[in-house]
Amino acid sequence: MKLFFHYCKYGFSNCYILGTEAPEEPAAIVVDPAVMDTAILDFIERNDYKVRGVLITHDHIKHVRGLRTLKRIYETEIFAINPYIREHKTTMVRDSQIFNAGPFKVEVFSTPGHSSDSAVFRVDRLLFTGDSLSAGLVGRTASTYGAAVQMMALRSKILSLPGDFTVLPAHGPPSTLEAERQYNRGIQAYDENHNHRPRFKLDLR
Repeated sequence: MKLFFHYCKYGFSNCYILGTEAPEEPAAIVVDPAVMDTAILDFIERNDYKVRGVLITHDHIKHVRGLRTLKRIYETEIFAINPYIREHKTTMVRDSQIFNAGPFKVEVFSTPGHSSDSAVFRVDRLLFTGDSLSAGLVGRTASTYGAAVQMMALRSKILSLPGDFTVLPAHGPPSTLEAERQYNRGIQAYDENHNHRPRFKLDLR
């Protein structure tokens, strides 16, 4: 597979295009199109790729602003946990589902917390983690409940995956799952706050 990484100035976010190597079936999927500019279009057209799907990790404008332009150029499915992304109807996916986007086998992990529709997509040994998990950080949440739900999802579904994976977040540099297991400061800070929370005892004397 060919992986094209594009840093988008809009939202300081990452867009990814994953393409096939085999010339007999040139196909690609796009992940989180914050923009749809000439660099992305050139990569797709230069390789004669047919866009077989768009994966949306969550419906925040920083990661979907380019979707309208993309849909004007390519007739393709949008895969997301939400039934609509902006004005676009999606092919809804659910937690633990495995589906095919052209020649790509994609597994879905629901990781709510940063947003209600946050998802991580696995393709082979690649994890497109959106804002849920990035190098040294976890997604910002609006409440302690959201933080707990997100951490539970990350631990049970992502950090527990056997072996190592490449982590491709929506912001910041790529990482590895093993590095995040060991050194992610966001996870460590959550554990410190959780384990050192004051406990009050009722004195009945």
